[in-house]
Amino acid sequence: MVNKINKRLKLSLCIVSASALLLSGCRADASVTNPPNIIFILADDMGCSQLGCYGSIYYETPHIDRLAVEGMLFTKAYAAAAVCSPTRASIMTGKYPARLHLTDFVAGNFRNDYPLSQPEWQKFLPLEEVTIAEVLKENGYKTALFGKWHLSPEKTPPQSLPFNPDKQGFDESFVTYKPSPGLEQPWQDAGNDAHNVDTITSLSLAFMEQNRENPFFLFVSHNTIHDPLKERDETILKYKKKAGSDKPENHPVIAAMVERLDNSCGKIFNKVKEMGLEDNTVIIFFADNGGKHSYAAQTPFRAGKGWLYEGGIREPLIVKWKNQVKLGSVSESLVISNDFFPSFLELAGIHADLPENVDGKSIIPILKDPGTRIHNTLYWHYPHYHQGSAMVPAGAVRNGKWKLIEWYEKSIAGEKEQAFELYDLEKDEGEQMNLADSMPEKTLELAAKLGNWRKEVGVQMPVVNDE
Repeated sequence: MVNKINKRLKLSLCIVSASALLLSGCRADASVTNPPNIIFILADDMGCSQLGCYGSIYYETPHIDRLAVEGMLFTKAYAAAAVCSPTRASIMTGKYPARLHLTDFVAGNFRNDYPLSQPEWQKFLPLEEVTIAEVLKENGYKTALFGKWHLSPEKTPPQSLPFNPDKQGFDESFVTYKPSPGLEQPWQDAGNDAHNVDTITSLSLAFMEQNRENPFFLFVSHNTIHDPLKERDETILKYKKKAGSDKPENHPVIAAMVERLDNSCGKIFNKVKEMGLEDNTVIIFFADNGGKHSYAAQTPFRAGKGWLYEGGIREPLIVKWKNQVKLGSVSESLVISNDFFPSFLELAGIHADLPENVDGKSIIPILKDPGTRIHNTLYWHYPHYHQGSAMVPAGAVRNGKWKLIEWYEKSIAGEKEQAFELYDLEKDEGEQMNLADSMPEKTLELAAKLGNWRKEVGVQMPVVNDE
């Protein structure tokens, strides 16, 4: 995968207030006289296979590809969960979802006729949690979130209002939602924008213009490419006619949705240049979990959204920081969505003790030297049943090149021989060859590591369903 990405980049280069007590300790470094603007663009349900800079020749993403040419592309970036709400909570707090007990999408699966009963988990982001927006705002940043939130007990007003972004440190916010599944008929109006991409973009451009004279944190939080799959007929037809549309990883409607998303990114990138802010703006592109593999295979990875296989958690991550990040650089460092919180604080020159139990580490050393490694081990915990993907309760650990998945139905029942899958991701990134039986010592080592982490962060475990 790395060789394919390097080849694509070389080609492109050729052609182109919560707790005031906690917050009071956070203060900006006086040496950072002009802290950079931070633009964080988050796609919904997108894997690496839907971007040209990650090797696709079907999906057209010239603007995002340009960002990779002008910045750093990460090949081993992960979401902290295989579903949206937990990953979004990890971005906002820097904490593993398991530590927050916010381990499923809100409001989750209410069925209780499975072999295991899910725990009583946290179904919204508590106001007591210190968010990255609150810390940046406390230190002079103007803050905004436009688009998907999905961290309130309910998505829509009035129940959502007490827990919406404006209560979590954002000066400006506009929460959008995916289209209703009941409105999946083909579009008649070519100007329609089912997933609010254009609305989110317009609000973002206006916010940038209004705050060009002071540092800002802009969270561009898209609903696309989440289903329902809807786009303009003419754009869909373009991709239906394109070579490769019959391959399992390619989907004409998703491609049309990706094109609109990429155009949005291009408008934001161009606006930064037009305003003369390029030298002092950091731009990040990321996604909250993998794509839905029932629509499009997440090639070369296994499965997709909802699963702890790589297709559900391996994400595109691109960072541009002009004159600080080497053009077209590639990092193979393990990074995870928890890392954005401390990274943004370091970018802003904010030096203080982090809020308690922050799990992330700053990626700034990687941006300065792509050979730097900040993690050797990452963890996941999903004590739920995901109806959309058929995922069952499990945990996972990545340690260096090794990946272990523990299936809780088996391990809780004492069936240790069938509870684990072990993969060498350097040789088998598609997770097709389970080495658990042939490498029992490595399996036990990683199982113990995963178990110790669960105790450390205080995870909630599912239990045998007695009903």
